[in-house]
Amino acid sequence: MAQIKTRPETASVAAFIAGVEHPGKRADALVLDALFARVTGQEAVMWGPTIVGYGQYHYRYDSGHEGDMCRVGFSPRKAKHSLYIACNCDGPEGAVMADMMARLGKYSQGNGGCLYVNKLADIDLGVLEEMVALGWRRSFETWPD
Repeated sequence: MAQIKTRPETASVAAFIAGVEHPGKRADALVLDALFARVTGQEAVMWGPTIVGYGQYHYRYDSGHEGDMCRVGFSPRKAKHSLYIACNCDGPEGAVMADMMARLGKYSQGNGGCLYVNKLADIDLGVLEEMVALGWRRSFETWPD
């Protein structure tokens, strides 16, 4: 069986961020790190070579596939920042998340709760903070361990 690439690593988050090539993306990564750490109260951990993550949960799908992942996180990719938050909330929180997404600013969305942002100047950081807080809280409801 293939080994999962996205797992907690001992690499330095500070060194990773310092090594982000584009100065704007590097500056944005520092802002994101501070925002995610403030909201979660957690110290960042590298997940694989490029994801800065906060917290951890264990998942198991009906197919039997299982693993661990950070509860929330980001990756300062070359083209766009990838923001990993649970933004596909079900139930009453779905409407709250939809409202936040309408107020966020310029972004695109991937499958499974990933948002893509070109630069932080394109979005409202206060709204992003609300979204991270909801995604963080929701992750404990979905994956308590």
